[in-house]
Amino acid sequence: MTEHPGFGAMLAWLLDHRRLTAQELTERAGLTADEVRAVLAGKIPTEALLRRLAPALGLHAVDLFILSGRAVPEDLAPLEAAAAQWAASTVTDAVRLPATGRCEVLKLIRSLPQEERRFGFAPKHPVPLTGGPGAWVVGMLQYRNLNWMGMAKVLAFVTPTYLSAATYGVIASGRKELTPRLVTDFAALLGIDARELALLTGVSLREVPPPPPPEAADAAALLWEARRLTAAQARHVSEVARSLRRDSPGG
Repeated sequence: MTEHPGFGAMLAWLLDHRRLTAQELTERAGLTADEVRAVLAGKIPTEALLRRLAPALGLHAVDLFILSGRAVPEDLAPLEAAAAQWAASTVTDAVRLPATGRCEVLKLIRSLPQEERRFGFAPKHPVPLTGGPGAWVVGMLQYRNLNWMGMAKVLAFVTPTYLSAATYGVIASGRKELTPRLVTDFAALLGIDARELALLTGVSLREVPPPPPPEAADAAALLWEARRLTAAQARHVSEVARSLRRDSPGG
């Protein structure tokens, strides 16, 4: 297992990559200079600080919690783990639609009423919070309500990566190293810049990857927005996406 470099080191790498100074980050996040300097020096970030840093960095707070090795707060988790069985099918049907169809599915997700949380979120195969790079990226996908089988299906449809469901468990355990191809494809589905995910996971990219195709960008948006759905709502969206695909030309 790769030793965690510390969140401060990760943050410093990001700032250097973006040519952003600590002072500029301080102003964007509404933090004090001492708070930012302390984290860069190795102090474990607080929950409040991570929540402030996320929008300032243009990242999702849940991803920062996972990268820092901290437990993800319940309010940042998907609403219902049971919705995972519909998340993958929604994406795999939606990405085969034209752009207008994908937009329609996304609008449907956003239009559904927000239900109250009834259960705590627990991934089917939890990964260690202090695990290595493989655990971080698999954990990020789990918090987008994809289980191992969901990852296998969605990555195979949206990216060139075609792996068995069990292989994602091997990646999470650190027994299979991340490759440039895997990092690039994970990044597309997570909505994260591939160069930055490579930087954070310690993977060297041989060349600058091209931007993800529109289908991949839409898949990332669909997964993220669908986190707020109940299982019943997720099933409804999945059925609509499948109906739209059947009605589309060549469906």
